[in-house]
Amino acid sequence: MAFSFNLSAQEKSDGEGEKAFNPKEAIFEHLLDGYGWELPFSHEHRIPLPVIVRDYKGDWVIFMSSRLAHGQQYKGFYIAQDGPNKGKVEGVDGQGNRYRPLDLSITKNVLALFIAALVCIWCVLSVARWHKRKRYKAPRKGVGAIEFLIEFVYTGVIKSTLGDKAPRFAPYLLTAFFFILLMNLLGLIVIFPGGANLTGNIAVTMVMALCTFIVVNVRGTKEYWKEIFWPDVPLWLKFPLPIMPLIEVFGIFTKPAALMVRLFANMMGGHMIILSLISLIFIFGAFGAVVVGATTVVSVLFSLFMLLIDTLVSFIQAYVFTMLSTLFIALAQVEGHHEKEKVETK
Repeated sequence: MAFSFNLSAQEKSDGEGEKAFNPKEAIFEHLLDGYGWELPFSHEHRIPLPVIVRDYKGDWVIFMSSRLAHGQQYKGFYIAQDGPNKGKVEGVDGQGNRYRPLDLSITKNVLALFIAALVCIWCVLSVARWHKRKRYKAPRKGVGAIEFLIEFVYTGVIKSTLGDKAPRFAPYLLTAFFFILLMNLLGLIVIFPGGANLTGNIAVTMVMALCTFIVVNVRGTKEYWKEIFWPDVPLWLKFPLPIMPLIEVFGIFTKPAALMVRLFANMMGGHMIILSLISLIFIFGAFGAVVVGATTVVSVLFSLFMLLIDTLVSFIQAYVFTMLSTLFIALAQVEGHHEKEKVETK
């Protein structure tokens, strides 16, 4: 999460004076997605990213985002400065009308997802390579830390909840844990490849929750679906008005929604607090050097404290998401009396 603020808006002259610093605009500029990757303490220079759009004729146009910097246009495309598509690529057709093209650009969040996925793969494969080469030796340093996390999550959460079904769902649950953890931690790093607010983007958390939703309901047992549509409650709660079945069906969707909102709100909230503390330095800039100095010291100290808290929250939210996903999967693996008798006889 980059802490540099765009001072160009504050420094531009409108003919009579300087434009006041807008904390809301500055904060959301860093929290939202973009077509370039900000460099620390500079908004004049950004790492350009590929823009891939389809125009109104159906032709694909590929170019670097640097061609759209500072309000420039390229082949009829530009970054919208207002309206519902603010901050997104818009185009102008042959009649001069604005339109939103099909946009498959590699934005900052998309590239950050690729980076987090590659780091996640590298972490897991490093442990696998160690045990392949040095079978019975305990790993050390980074590999040892990764194996500790794997053992901690698998033994303490997955196996203790799912029992003998743990190996079936452990690959997904461990992947979700490490992927979320890495996205959280990369979002706290100021410089590239960090700074993207991935888990503070509700689209990302929605996809993660959707994955759990699919695993829970696709791998659910017959007894699970029976309890959804014909639960073991008094008949008047099921017929003629299906009160309990409606509640159970509603619960199918509220569980992933809770996962989505919990992760999004906690990570977005932490980032907003840190950025708000930093923005106090610029807000109190008009009160003189003494006030600015005192505000800077207080803001920096509180920001460092919040960064430490946010680092802890990064682990906690990855753990909570994995724990709740494991619990939802376990509830969908319920067995009927006949299945239990078969298992016991075996």
